[in-house]
Amino acid sequence: MSRKFLENESPGWVTDGLISEAQRQKLLARYPPEAQALGLLPILGSVLVGLSGLSVVAANWQALPAALRLALLLGSLLGSYGAGAYFLRRGNADLGHGLIGLGLLLFGASIILTSQLYQLVGYDASGLLAWVVAGTALSYVYGSRLLVLLTVLIGAAVQTYCVESLGSFSYATAWLVVGGLGYYWWRRPGVVSSHVLAVGLLWQAGLLVIALHAKITWFFVPAMLVYAAGDWQPNRSGGRALQAAPLTAAYIFMFGLATFGETDAYANVLRPPLLPYLAALGAVFALSAAGKRVQGRLASLPDWLLLLPGFYLSGGLPLAVATLVVLYAHAGSVLARAHRDQDSDQLTIGAVLFVAATMVAYFKLTWGFLDKSVFFLLGGVLLLSLSWYLRRRTARLVAANAAAAPSQPLATPAQPGDEPAPTAPTE
Repeated sequence: MSRKFLENESPGWVTDGLISEAQRQKLLARYPPEAQALGLLPILGSVLVGLSGLSVVAANWQALPAALRLALLLGSLLGSYGAGAYFLRRGNADLGHGLIGLGLLLFGASIILTSQLYQLVGYDASGLLAWVVAGTALSYVYGSRLLVLLTVLIGAAVQTYCVESLGSFSYATAWLVVGGLGYYWWRRPGVVSSHVLAVGLLWQAGLLVIALHAKITWFFVPAMLVYAAGDWQPNRSGGRALQAAPLTAAYIFMFGLATFGETDAYANVLRPPLLPYLAALGAVFALSAAGKRVQGRLASLPDWLLLLPGFYLSGGLPLAVATLVVLYAHAGSVLARAHRDQDSDQLTIGAVLFVAATMVAYFKLTWGFLDKSVFFLLGGVLLLSLSWYLRRRTARLVAANAAAAPSQPLATPAQPGDEPAPTAPTE
């Protein structure tokens, strides 16, 4: 929660009787306006100082004796961890976590530079795996979003090195990211960490598909497992944040299929064996639907429309029509859910998705036989009609809420120690 949000919204809370003015002032006191800036400046300063020192050492690295190189690596590593622990004890969490993160980066650099120093040739990722283990452990110990972000990036870098340079997939690295950071997310489902972890997991899934030389559509099986995990998360904001990346990937794929799937040239890269693929995707769908039912979120089940395997259809008009129907149905479900929940953000997303589907429909189905002026005319009329409909529906919702609201203002909530008002004696 930000200071600006509290300053804008808390007066309305007091007016509505949700909190008292004293409680409002206490909330504002917990979020001083200078806290964010003061926490950011030391981190930036420490990063610049560290980069300056690293530049000097890197410029003279080959000329330094081996013992001095090891001393510099060990000293910088211990210095970063020690300084981070010191500032954490002093109550400066931002600077402390920043220095711990710097120590984590120096730990990985030390592994790489030590192997180069002694010309250690490795044919596996065992040394770099220790880097991921350290990041996962530090994330649990300090509970820092920065350390989670760094560990996800380190896991992605290690896995990329394994696939691109070693030609193999490190299942241990993937398990540390999925199991270690996944359990951390389950216990602490922050919005930022959810987005970061989801992107990292999708990266691991993409590299697995590449390493196995599988059809690229197999990517959506582990991707939708990430989505299903969000359905089981009791924290709604954290679960929805985890689902953003898989849904974005599915929408981009469906959008690309609607735009470019004109021939059967994609069959060799998109069509896995039908029954195994549908069985795997169906199992994930069942897991997702069960989670939605337990958490009371069945209204979001139309998200799975984006996973309909339309690429099994032949190219051309059948594929274009099928994918456009899916895009329109998905956009309509988002708009309906947004109106029901009165969620302005989802309403904006749904409108954007509807416009995107309309643009694809125009270019795919009408561009060849409609004059360009008619194309733009119909597009403008459709968008204006959509805008008018949404504004009218919003006005009706506002009027209905105003009619349902009590005519008298809410009473100020009772404070501790207040005496109850005396009641008139009954006859």
